[in-house]
Amino acid sequence: MKVDNHTNQDRLLGSYILCALGFAGLGGLHRIYNGKIGTGLLWLCTFGFLYIGQFVDLFLIPNMVDEYDLKLRGKLGLSPMGVQLNQPVIASEVYRPTGNQLIVKLIEVAEKNGGCLTVTQGVKGTGANFAEVEAALKEIFKSGYVKIDNDPMTGAVTYHFHEL
Repeated sequence: MKVDNHTNQDRLLGSYILCALGFAGLGGLHRIYNGKIGTGLLWLCTFGFLYIGQFVDLFLIPNMVDEYDLKLRGKLGLSPMGVQLNQPVIASEVYRPTGNQLIVKLIEVAEKNGGCLTVTQGVKGTGANFAEVEAALKEIFKSGYVKIDNDPMTGAVTYHFHEL
């Protein structure tokens, strides 16, 4: 299932059509269509919350559609920009150090960077993901072997290895 801008525009048009049906006594269909089942049923049973809710929803529909679109993208494993998240990686294709191997590899990368390392540099240098690198660097920090600072130019969190 592909979620794109054209589909979003179709959903917006469909939502407005269903909202218009609310003024004929079928309120809330646009809410149900956009995944807001509870309030959609409430609107259906109360004539669009006495038509006031139906009218207010005319202004809220674009946000409902965007919110539903983000929810769909998340279920499909896509970022808000439509980029595939959590792409499957075949273990035989990529070597990813873990545990102590990851820590040693991070120290080697830091040494090449003059004793300083950001999470992004750690990911690039080790092939591990952001969460793994950040967790390993925090573990090293807890042990007292690094200090944390921000790069004055970029603001990036930087880990400084004292002994390198």
